[in-house]
Amino acid sequence: MSDTERQSQDAASTGTGYRVLARKYRPKDFTDLMVGQEPMVRTLTNAFETSRIAQAYMLTGVRGVGKTTTARILARALNYKTAEIDKPTIDLRVPGEHCQAIMEGRHVDVIEMDAASHTGIDDIREIIEQVRYRPVSARYKVYIIDEVHMLSTQAFNGLLKTLEEPPEHVKFIFATTEIRKVPITVLSRCQRFDLRRISASDLVGLFSTIAAKEGIEAEPDALAMIARAAEGSARDGLSLMDQAIAHGGGVVQAEAVRGMLGLADRARIVDLFQHIVRGDVASALNEFQSQYEAGANPVVVLTDLADFTHLVTRLKYVPDAANDPSLSEVERTKAAEFAQGVAVTTLSRIWQMLLKGIPETENSSRTAGAAEMVLIRLAHAAHLPAPEDAARRLAEFSNEGGAPRPSSPAPSGSGGSTRVPYQTNVTARSAEPAPRPQPAGPTAMLRAVPNPEPQSIGRVETKPSEVPKPVVPVNSIGDIVDLAAEKRDVKLKALVRNFVRPVRIEPGRLDVNLTEGAPGTLLNELAVKLKEWTGIHWIVSTSREEGGPTMVEAEAKAQEQRVSDARQDPDVAAILAQFPGAKIIDVRVRAPTPEEEAEEGRPPAAAESEEGDILPGDDIEF
Repeated sequence: MSDTERQSQDAASTGTGYRVLARKYRPKDFTDLMVGQEPMVRTLTNAFETSRIAQAYMLTGVRGVGKTTTARILARALNYKTAEIDKPTIDLRVPGEHCQAIMEGRHVDVIEMDAASHTGIDDIREIIEQVRYRPVSARYKVYIIDEVHMLSTQAFNGLLKTLEEPPEHVKFIFATTEIRKVPITVLSRCQRFDLRRISASDLVGLFSTIAAKEGIEAEPDALAMIARAAEGSARDGLSLMDQAIAHGGGVVQAEAVRGMLGLADRARIVDLFQHIVRGDVASALNEFQSQYEAGANPVVVLTDLADFTHLVTRLKYVPDAANDPSLSEVERTKAAEFAQGVAVTTLSRIWQMLLKGIPETENSSRTAGAAEMVLIRLAHAAHLPAPEDAARRLAEFSNEGGAPRPSSPAPSGSGGSTRVPYQTNVTARSAEPAPRPQPAGPTAMLRAVPNPEPQSIGRVETKPSEVPKPVVPVNSIGDIVDLAAEKRDVKLKALVRNFVRPVRIEPGRLDVNLTEGAPGTLLNELAVKLKEWTGIHWIVSTSREEGGPTMVEAEAKAQEQRVSDARQDPDVAAILAQFPGAKIIDVRVRAPTPEEEAEEGRPPAAAESEEGDILPGDDIEF
């Protein structure tokens, strides 16, 4: 069928004279399906040529990659019949008797069912009853079940026996976007095909071909933007292209597409990246402000910045990645330059900060302000030393400052192996070379590491008032609660006890899971207070792990255990039996006094009971 005949038929079928591109150019046979899905087409081709046709197929992939279209083409191939050919085949260039009806979804022997609206066992029972009957006119009766993961557990179980041993005239084709939700018992009875995301270069080629057929003038940069926004989905890309054609009045221009999608100019994203790696905060904010005023979405700007960071990092190891046709010339050349000059540690730090900053910006009520704060952090981090540099500097300062190296002889008058105090060390070793100057960059990261011994940094005498505060150890949520109580911060103490579930805690880092109802500012307040109380910088973040119980939950569970243990105590059980209606209200574990420990002849450590044990003398309220 020629393109003119196809357009005439589409216009006649709709009555409006127009059909959206995603439907108009939906693949009709395996030749059209070759875009991005070559492995599946090759497997089906070999299976049909050798007559190794399975009874069930499972098609999975993201939205818009062609699952339902592939199912219809497969049903058409199974029932292909012409005057010359009467067998299943993948050569569908000449339309057969059943092809048109199958592709339009109106063939009586090809039943399409949406599992999202037919989820119950009754719908599957109807299929099971119908499979006994042979097809009306086609070779096979084909059941296409879309979004099959939406079926209920009972529906899946009811389908298993029929799926494993169906009649010879029945074939099943399933399609799903959530393959993990399909029971393994169903997957094991199907041939599975994973439809891949279509690459940006393939999408650009597809859009160019369609634009030529439609007589639409399209700029390559505009098609590249649409291909990137489609994220591997041909249907999404064609829908965006339809919108771009209407937006541009029949012409697809890069500037119009950029404004339609709320994108930033890719060249300006490169400029923004350059300001960040140089640490020029003012220029970075000015560039972002101009992009924002031009209509760019702040979240999209940060996302494009993350994409460019990934591109630069990738080019460090895969230089051929610069040949991607979806990249503009500016991206290609500038990314290669940055790959030569920016360290991997810097790129990795920018990437991690963007991964955290993008969701913060999305969830903020002031997206522009949140995006600016992310950019400020990124530019400020450009001046910070890499972690390995900070560790090396700290080791050098430690070796030069507080005490002599292990291999150095002890100074005279130091008493052999006895370490020399700080002031004495400066006086006794004054003949040594001049100390290394302090680095010009920030040294906050160096102060965050606890120092077990009094040492000097740069051998400059320090007044007692300038000595850093000792680091307060924090190893559990209980330590944080105790700190809050000691600092008389009643509010933070209550919030931590009620809403914080610990996941991981180490010096300078706390990963938690918050319970429902926790204030949105709790983590920020906790990080600020911990830095103020402990003297080191803390990173407090949420985790996807469930974590342990909150302190309130743990105390409630311990109290329940004590009450349960009290009920099992013979004396308490006798009291409850003697007084019907009596109940235990509270159990308080009282630690034995030293006199009681001495009378019982136990060492003090043995007198300490585990949580929940009931000891003589404990208070039990009825």
